[in-house]
Amino acid sequence: MTKVLLTGGSGFLGTALLNNAAFDDALVVGRTRLIGRNKFVQMSLDASTDFLGILPGIDVVVHAAARAHVMDETSQDPLSEYRNINTLGTLNLAEQAMNAGVKRFIFISSIKVLGEQTEKGQPFINSDPLNPQDAYAVSKAEAEAGLQKLAQKSNMEVVIIRPPLVYGKGVKGNFSKLLKLSALEIPLPLGSIKNKRSMVSVENLVDLICTCLTHKKAKNQIFLVSDDYDMSTPYLLNLISMAGNYKNRVIKFPTGLLGIILFCIGKYAIYKRLCGSMQVDITHTKNQLNWEPPYSPEDAIVNCWSHHI
Repeated sequence: MTKVLLTGGSGFLGTALLNNAAFDDALVVGRTRLIGRNKFVQMSLDASTDFLGILPGIDVVVHAAARAHVMDETSQDPLSEYRNINTLGTLNLAEQAMNAGVKRFIFISSIKVLGEQTEKGQPFINSDPLNPQDAYAVSKAEAEAGLQKLAQKSNMEVVIIRPPLVYGKGVKGNFSKLLKLSALEIPLPLGSIKNKRSMVSVENLVDLICTCLTHKKAKNQIFLVSDDYDMSTPYLLNLISMAGNYKNRVIKFPTGLLGIILFCIGKYAIYKRLCGSMQVDITHTKNQLNWEPPYSPEDAIVNCWSHHI
């Protein structure tokens, strides 16, 4: 039986992983204690943490803990704060895992290490060069580079997974805002947007991670992941509205004028997220692992509503 150590068990992804049978016996490490979880060790996850007392006997580390991406960053030195957890903390854990004889280290990175947007119809692929655009993405990219160096000098296998926007039960952030927006009885001037975006339901991401726990061909690979079903912002809002039994209130409105309005009120970043394309090609993931996303976006979005407050 594969013995697993999971970091970030109290987070959005970690909670979903712990609901999967593959993690029933996992040791969970993190700063926030989990009620009812016996195999839990409370500790920080930074550059100075000593993990050696809990790593012996562990076969696979799934490192999902991170300093999350913050849209409205207020720190005076965000890169240092991201690096302390996402880069130095990751490499500290990985080096100690290597020394303890851990067989495989699965790192949950981000598609943002490749950039913020793609041209429609020109998706990211797993071999694209790194092009991080903000402090969060830089910290993840630096962690990836450090992990790959570790893999070259040790027997510990490294698996890197780069998800785009993750949604599902308990989702927060931008997807939660879309749910709330769809529930409002106001017109949404987003009907003229003709972009394409890749997302991944937390159910599909969990399935891929579970596949990577033991799959021989996951060794030292980088995997992009998505629902393998790209959609435009208007189409996504239509799906969200239908799943929540709300009337679709998306209306046509010139995207250029929408951009000018949002720019004038200091919200141009929102315009880029709503109107820009960001696609990923998961052909390598599917072929390497003989894997297909088992859950449809429609079912996953319904699940969002059933647990949304």
